[in-house]
Amino acid sequence: MVENGSLMWNYKKKIAITGDTSRFAKTLKKFFNGKNIKYLNKKEFNILNFRQIDKYLKKKKIKVLIHMAGLSRPLVDHDVEINKSIDLNIIGTCNVVKACKNNNIKLIFFSTCYVYPGNKNYSSEKDSLLPFNNYGWSKLGAESAVHMYKNSLILRLSITEKPFLHKYAFTNVKSNFMFHDDFAKVFHKLINKKGIINVGNKSTTVFDFAKKNNPNVLKKKLDSKFTKQDMDVNKFFKIIKQTS
Repeated sequence: MVENGSLMWNYKKKIAITGDTSRFAKTLKKFFNGKNIKYLNKKEFNILNFRQIDKYLKKKKIKVLIHMAGLSRPLVDHDVEINKSIDLNIIGTCNVVKACKNNNIKLIFFSTCYVYPGNKNYSSEKDSLLPFNNYGWSKLGAESAVHMYKNSLILRLSITEKPFLHKYAFTNVKSNFMFHDDFAKVFHKLINKKGIINVGNKSTTVFDFAKKNNPNVLKKKLDSKFTKQDMDVNKFFKIIKQTS
């Protein structure tokens, strides 16, 4: 149901969402809200405090936890602040998994396309994983815990802000970039799924994606062997087309 331009989600079970101040959460709130949906801040739901989050989930009788909290950009932070990356992305997620397991809660985890090697065309959900940067490794570490809990869904995302933020865009890097608002509009269709889903648009170069939104974006080449950051997203598109 759409009300005042937003999707009012009528899901009867209580949903909690971590990372309420993240870039994507700010967009998601415009499309995914309702009386049974709660966006959680760090004070009330500190993922590094297992007892606190376990108690919260039990007290509030949460049935679905969408875990978006963690450290993302700038990517260099995962190289210079390794402890912070490990704490927030790996240990924090492990705490969330254990708390969900204790309370039999469905867990939806926001991962990244960076868990794939970055040098292979069209990585599918079944392909081997080999991150090419520390951010990818931190997310893969988190995925390891989520995989152990069968009542879960892992979303390997390739999403970005709109408008395209950068002055330059790579002509030799292929990706599945999808704008935050485009994904936010269809996210609710994935709630009942389990397993792993690659999320993004059909593969194209970063420059071709960017110029559709920003005709003034300039061309640039990436001097790296990791220029194939693209995934097989057929499963994702099949789900959002079939689900009303």
